[in-house]
Amino acid sequence: MSKGPVPFANIGKRAKDLLYKDYNFDQKFSLSTCSNSGLNLTATGVKINEDFIGDIRTQHKSGRTTVDVIIDSDSKVSTTVTVDEALTGLKTSFAFKVPDHKSGKLDLQYAHNRFSMNSTIGLTSTPLVELAATVGTSELAIGAEFGFDSTSAAVTKYNSGVGYNKSDFSASLLLADKGETLKASYVHLFNPTNGATVAAEVTHKLKTKENYFTLGSSHALDPSTLLKTRFSNSGKVGLLCQHEWRPKSLVTLSAEYDPKVVSAPSRIGVAISLKP
Repeated sequence: MSKGPVPFANIGKRAKDLLYKDYNFDQKFSLSTCSNSGLNLTATGVKINEDFIGDIRTQHKSGRTTVDVIIDSDSKVSTTVTVDEALTGLKTSFAFKVPDHKSGKLDLQYAHNRFSMNSTIGLTSTPLVELAATVGTSELAIGAEFGFDSTSAAVTKYNSGVGYNKSDFSASLLLADKGETLKASYVHLFNPTNGATVAAEVTHKLKTKENYFTLGSSHALDPSTLLKTRFSNSGKVGLLCQHEWRPKSLVTLSAEYDPKVVSAPSRIGVAISLKP
């Protein structure tokens, strides 16, 4: 694989993962199994208030080709076929949903030592086209993304950003929402032994002059238990505790307190992931 710049979607990813990844305020359960033939099966269920939704996912790998099929609780079937290294540095995937005949799309991902590109093209007569590219090195990436809807001849998005990554810290600056939002993030690893890390994300709305920030931390209580916290300027406080009770099997407890919500200021969720 190339050691070039990260894809545009990964600029600021380390801080975003620490602040938001794995936080869940519903009841979620997933069970995954795999066979020697390369077939993986995952069943997932989520209870949101009084509603229950779920899906069954299968993945089969054969050489450079991977086939993913997802059947959800509404009987919709999503299929993705991915070919890795069809050409050097190129990953190609074709996805579609049944019965939605307009859902087909083609994704192309290309990675080079100094260049990275991701494109998505809708497989219709008037497709939605998205393109993202970065240039730089494995440490410094500068890039932009652009979306165009040929049906309405309208630009759906354009964002730009720069990211800098080292083994112990990462910083990014993004101009998002068609130039209306400026977002900066920073994450720093203080102690490699227990993974003690802090992160901050600051958002500035250029039109309204509003400012928002979120602070977070993460560290391992022991080799099997991870504790994360976060705090935002709105007063929201979040806490996450994730325990690996057996290899690749996780129990995650999440809690959040929002002082601005009078009726139900606290939210608690649990997620159980089993991989026998």
